[in-house]
Amino acid sequence: MYPPPHHQSDDIKKLIAVIKAYPLALLVTANNGTPFVTHIPVIYNDKTGKLVAHIDKQNPQVETLKEGAKATIIFKGPDSYISPSIYTTQQLPTWNYIIVHIEGTISLIDDPEAAKETMVDMTHFLEAPDHPYILKKDNPSMERFVNYIQAFNITITKWEGKFKLSQDKNAQDQENAKQQLKNKSSSWEAGLIDYLHE
Repeated sequence: MYPPPHHQSDDIKKLIAVIKAYPLALLVTANNGTPFVTHIPVIYNDKTGKLVAHIDKQNPQVETLKEGAKATIIFKGPDSYISPSIYTTQQLPTWNYIIVHIEGTISLIDDPEAAKETMVDMTHFLEAPDHPYILKKDNPSMERFVNYIQAFNITITKWEGKFKLSQDKNAQDQENAKQQLKNKSSSWEAGLIDYLHE
């Protein structure tokens, strides 16, 4: 199995934390053997346990989003080149990363009011914690915009956490690699990186 077991996590709470921290995801689907990939924000719904998103109807990938179709969604967290110079032991260069892969099935949201609700919920999530902007369902622009998107849910069938964090190294080298990753990341990511190392 790849990556090795020590680079994998099945801690759903940690995987959800990554999904929430990095909502710009890669949506991967296929049609007759042709892959389609689009970068879109994808939000985890705590109440339903599903992912929710919307995509421009002009995007050719929409043709692959049939009811019950399979999809893979990739959420990419912080990553960094790890120089052997930071280790206390003899090592080779590597790259550490935090990635979540989700597999699931598509269910379309064709009702315009329900589609608007997904847009309101997504905006509310993305404007947190201060919410300087509040999108209202009765915003006149929504009436026109909703006709240009395809909203959908993804029922999760498989979770994969791929956390390559030098887990195969000794404790000091793991700590040094963690600090290297934190140094290459923004300050708000430090807490998440610490949490994923627990």
